[in-house]
Amino acid sequence: MRTNLLEVFGERDAGRRREAIERTYTDDVVFVDPEGETVGRAALDAKVRGLLDGAPGLVFRPDGEPRVVRELGYLAWTLGPDGGEPVARGVDLGFVRDGRLEKVYTVLFD
Repeated sequence: MRTNLLEVFGERDAGRRREAIERTYTDDVVFVDPEGETVGRAALDAKVRGLLDGAPGLVFRPDGEPRVVRELGYLAWTLGPDGGEPVARGVDLGFVRDGRLEKVYTVLFD
């Protein structure tokens, strides 16, 4: 869950992000957020690139420790300027298959 947050959604270097995507998600990964559903590694990479391009100067930070129960992972997070107050909060819930994330839900908090 930390890799999902920090090495994928928090990684602005495209090459390092793609490497993290390859080792973290199944080929047919499904990412679901309030905007809709994204399927596959390439589509997930494009989704993250668009998100990061639209949020210059903002960084993701874990908001607590990851929790795991069998194939379900949970991690709360914040998004904001480095060292500043968060502008967004949320939680990621991930389902694991064969050691990789196969489905990730992002829930945003008001």
